[in-house]
Amino acid sequence: MAFSTLAVERYSLRKFSDRPVEPEKLTAILEAGRSAPTAHNNQPQRILVFQSTQALARAEACTSCLFHPPVMLAVCCDPAAAWVRDGDGKNYGEIDAAIVTTQMMLQAADLGLGTTCVGMFDPEKLRAAFPEALAGLEIVALLPLGYPAENARPSRLHGDRKPLAELVQYL
Repeated sequence: MAFSTLAVERYSLRKFSDRPVEPEKLTAILEAGRSAPTAHNNQPQRILVFQSTQALARAEACTSCLFHPPVMLAVCCDPAAAWVRDGDGKNYGEIDAAIVTTQMMLQAADLGLGTTCVGMFDPEKLRAAFPEALAGLEIVALLPLGYPAENARPSRLHGDRKPLAELVQYL
């Protein structure tokens, strides 16, 4: 699919089928995240893959966004591994993790899978549910992943976009 089409047609999936995600597709999505650009190529992203029934239930208990996907990714960053901008000390770990998340969402869509970037979660509950895996990490997003349910559709707001004139300023 052409990137311009993919960028417009990809939507936040909130209804997943119970069809499992093939391991090779999951690997391709994780590879897209691994290949994402990061500040100074420090690669501070860390990704947890929840796919067992128990792990998915523990992860979903930490969010009000209950979509019941067959796979959920927790996209995190290690702030100690991230590049820090001189001058103001801005840590780029969360920015890098957001870029990683975007690349994985686009790769998933290109493979016929759906995702939605979930920010509505309780990081402390998630940390308590997976203490060893999340030690020292900042949790940036949850990424439910799977095939769309038969009746899945984009939200009614999906196509609403502000005009470029409101978003872009040429100097």
